[in-house]
Amino acid sequence: MKKLVAEFIGTLWLVLGGCGSAVLAAAFPELGIGFAGVAIAFGLTVVTMAYAIGHISGCHLNPAVSIGLWAGGRFDKKELIPYIGAQVLGGIAGAGILYLIASGKPGFEIGGFAANGYGDHSPGGYGLLAALVTEMVMTFMFLFIILGATHSSAIQGFAGLVIGLGLALIHLISIPVTNTSVNPARSTSQALFVGDWALGQLWLFWVAPIIGAVLAGVVYKAIAPEKKVGQ
Repeated sequence: MKKLVAEFIGTLWLVLGGCGSAVLAAAFPELGIGFAGVAIAFGLTVVTMAYAIGHISGCHLNPAVSIGLWAGGRFDKKELIPYIGAQVLGGIAGAGILYLIASGKPGFEIGGFAANGYGDHSPGGYGLLAALVTEMVMTFMFLFIILGATHSSAIQGFAGLVIGLGLALIHLISIPVTNTSVNPARSTSQALFVGDWALGQLWLFWVAPIIGAVLAGVVYKAIAPEKKVGQ
């Protein structure tokens, strides 16, 4: 239960910090943080939570990360469903807090609410195939970074920083394409509030990250295997 509470709070913080920066601060007149600021914000949520809850739950904050770690032999499959549930609920809670804050402004309209999308709902107008490839490849690289940074042979103490920087870089690359998901819980949380098109396109932001994560787990286990959890 302690692990699940940690994952809930951590994913809440990721959504509130990352999506919150996009909704509240990215386009603020003359002082907006822009894409680069949003990318850094997402990275910082992971860095801060890695050191806050990494020793409790491993700080996954992401169903694709949990699944990728399982595919790489680093996570017990018995914990997958509870972790994913805690992450999705935490993301929804974070989006709910963000909605309460954002809707406090007169004339508030939900708009895109930092939801992920493709086609007409891609920031840069990128189509389905581009979005699919982007989310698969970016999630593959994210898991590859995580598996490498947390390997028993890696330099100890820097994993949280490396992983956070990796996520920031991923956002710098892919925000124009899909608004960057690489995290089904983050995508679900925003889509539930936007509804309509965001829910219709949500399938891609589950399927592509999970495929990318599983591929990364399999590949990294092949080149740098470690003993499986529970064995």
